[in-house]
Amino acid sequence: MDHHTFVSRVARHTGTAEDRAATLTAATLETLAERLTGGEVLDLAAQLPKPLWGVLSPHPHTEAAERFGAAEFVARVARRADCDENTARAGARAVFATLREAISGGEFSDVVMQLPRDYRDMVEPALAPATARRR
Repeated sequence: MDHHTFVSRVARHTGTAEDRAATLTAATLETLAERLTGGEVLDLAAQLPKPLWGVLSPHPHTEAAERFGAAEFVARVARRADCDENTARAGARAVFATLREAISGGEFSDVVMQLPRDYRDMVEPALAPATARRR
């Protein structure tokens, strides 16, 4: 999937303009990169369009993931995207749904396995069968 298609799908999922979707995408992926181990960030980046690699850079001095819950994840996305937390949560859901379409099932599973259960609200819609996601 190319960058434009990725952002267009996030825009469609959120019902926002593409420039807003691009901001939400970058904010969500940057926050996700903080939450994943460095190796997993590199694995994820390898399956995404090159323009998204910059926001997925793991911290150069650590392999360890930061440990924070879903509420902090949403708060960080909201700060980065300069939006309210409801918009950030919807954007994160849309990015996870688009990730599910853009990367291999195994890689998506690897990402999800690093997230605690309180992320379920953001991730489960992406795990639904394709027919259920289109509704």
